[in-house]
Amino acid sequence: MAGDLEISRRGVLAVTAATAALTAVPKAEAQDVPRRATPSMMMVSLEVNGKRRELELDTRTTLLDALREHLQLTGTKKGCDHGQCGACTVLVEGKRINSCLTLAVMHEGDKVTTIEGLGTPGDLHPMQAAFIRHDGYQCGYCTPGQICSAVAVLGEIRAGVPSHVSASLTERPKATNIEMRERMSGNICRCGAYSNIAEAMADIAGGAA
Repeated sequence: MAGDLEISRRGVLAVTAATAALTAVPKAEAQDVPRRATPSMMMVSLEVNGKRRELELDTRTTLLDALREHLQLTGTKKGCDHGQCGACTVLVEGKRINSCLTLAVMHEGDKVTTIEGLGTPGDLHPMQAAFIRHDGYQCGYCTPGQICSAVAVLGEIRAGVPSHVSASLTERPKATNIEMRERMSGNICRCGAYSNIAEAMADIAGGAA
């Protein structure tokens, strides 16, 4: 029994050694770990909230990250980071965009307005004041994007830009409840303040929510 056990041990050791030899890869044949690519940097000039800002950025930097991480304008929020919640909405050349979906280098020379540029605590934008009057902010996380989008929505309606619910493509749309709700559908509020937001917008538009 002892002899059989000793042979079994030697057999196991022999098999283990053979397996190790077969699976070993010579050092010369081992693949080198790829080095991390050096980021491509570029100078970008933006007019943010009325001030010209010069930034040297990784070309992969989103406009959202340029605003938050490089200019410390943290009013614009990072929500889903996939363009689905609207928390990162800012105005570029007067039009609303999801800043998480666009690269900063794509906006060379553009005028960018964030929530900080719409108004200040001592001089609120009319839409900001309306949100306060109608309790349209609640937790507040989505509020900067909601307000920027709301300002742009009323601008779209005044400019005659139709939406999916506009009755006519040629007649100027009106700031109705359904019109504003459709246009604001890309801005998500987890607190459910939608009716209050609609009332704030109707207040500024001069209609009833």
